[in-house]
Amino acid sequence: MYKEVLRSIENVEVFPVVSLVIFVLFFIGITIWTMRVPKDVIDHMSSLPMDDDNELTDKQP
Repeated sequence: MYKEVLRSIENVEVFPVVSLVIFVLFFIGITIWTMRVPKDVIDHMSSLPMDDDNELTDKQP
């Protein structure tokens, strides 16, 4: 049943290529961001799970 539905869609072979391109671009973007982000930001984010909840609420306005 699904094969007949997919075969009836025009240019259905384009969708896997588009989804692969989107995935690859997203992966490359995240990789570039990870390489360029400053080390102090990474250190701050890595310590967030261990921070006390009171400290987080005290810093917020």
